[in-house]
Amino acid sequence: MLIHGACHCQAVRFTALIDPSQVSVCHCSDCQVLSGAPMRAIVKAAIADFSLQGAVQTYTKTAQSGQRRDQVFCPVCGTPLYGCAAQNPEFVVIRLGCVEERAQLPPQRQIWTASAMPWLADCVAQSGEA
Repeated sequence: MLIHGACHCQAVRFTALIDPSQVSVCHCSDCQVLSGAPMRAIVKAAIADFSLQGAVQTYTKTAQSGQRRDQVFCPVCGTPLYGCAAQNPEFVVIRLGCVEERAQLPPQRQIWTASAMPWLADCVAQSGEA
C-alpha cells in the first residue's frame, strides 16, 4: 500500500510503500516518552520504499537494549516522523500519526505490552470533542 505523510507544518513530506499487516502499537517506555503519549502507532517500511522531501533533524537515543536508534523529526514544528537504526538502516519505522491514510491502517499487533499503562483497558468511554 502506498502511503503519504507530512509533518504538521508541511515542511517535510514523505511517501512509502508499506505492508498494512506491519502496523503495530508500541507500549515501550521510550515510545511513551518520545511521543508524549501512552503508546505510539507505527508501521515499518524498507528504506528502498521510502522517499523523503524536506530537511529533517535527528536525535539519536540509546535503547535499554543498548541499540542506538535515530528519531527523525521536523526541525520547524517538531513532528516526529520516523525512527531507524543509527547506522546502516534497512528499515524506517514511520509514526502513523503523520500518515494521511492512518484511518485505513488499524494496528495488527501490540508490542512491549508489559510497559502498557494499566488504565488503557478501562479507557472505553467516549466524550466527544473536548
